[in-house]
Amino acid sequence: MSYQAKFRVWRGDATGGDLQDFTVEVNEGEVVLDIIHRLQATQASDLAVRWNCKAGKCGSCSAEINGRPRLLCMTRMSTFTEAEVVTVTPMRTFPVIRDLVTDVSFNYTKAREIPSFTPPEGLKPGEYRMQQVDVERSQEFRKCIECYLCQNTCHVVRDHEENKESFAGPRYLMRIAELEMHPMDVADRRDAAQDEHGLGLCNITKCCTEVCPEGIHITDNALIPMKERVADRKYDPIVWLGDKLFRRNR
Repeated sequence: MSYQAKFRVWRGDATGGDLQDFTVEVNEGEVVLDIIHRLQATQASDLAVRWNCKAGKCGSCSAEINGRPRLLCMTRMSTFTEAEVVTVTPMRTFPVIRDLVTDVSFNYTKAREIPSFTPPEGLKPGEYRMQQVDVERSQEFRKCIECYLCQNTCHVVRDHEENKESFAGPRYLMRIAELEMHPMDVADRRDAAQDEHGLGLCNITKCCTEVCPEGIHITDNALIPMKERVADRKYDPIVWLGDKLFRRNR
């Protein structure tokens, strides 16, 4: 069964734009990306949208639907009533290139700032040995598809452009936590997380967790444990005294 849906789609580029109204056919079982493609095919051939797998695994089709950061390919039209106007806009945190496509290079910059996996010196390939419980601790974080919805919804950068220079965002703070928890990574990442990547700016509102399409518990399993590790290092009086007595490098 099909019906005519009312869509409101943002059209424009870096210099400005506005919302344009469309009426487009919707068929049973379709997702928002299907409707955007139909708009391209029938009414707006120059509409720009980024997508790839259409299976919720590439993270390309991130946008905002009725104000909520979501994947276009994983948002079913059945979640809206036939009378509802569906508004599709680009991710607000990143600069618009054109229409629904944004410049997400901020994230690539932050990724390059994080030191890579650091195994023990002298450890050869094939000598890595870990307990399954240690593998499971950080394995959840590897489900990330880098859709950047968590980065987009994080109010630390969404509402404060000036924070982008000093704040890595939830996706890359999660990456730091993943490496810090890895039993074969010998780098101490606690000071860098706080001083270089802005962990202290996160006030654990869990907005990043709420929009994650992979269901990763970013706040509870990565950000809060990382904050606890930083607090132990910086503010535990026994650790502080040990640093002073043994002149530990920090």
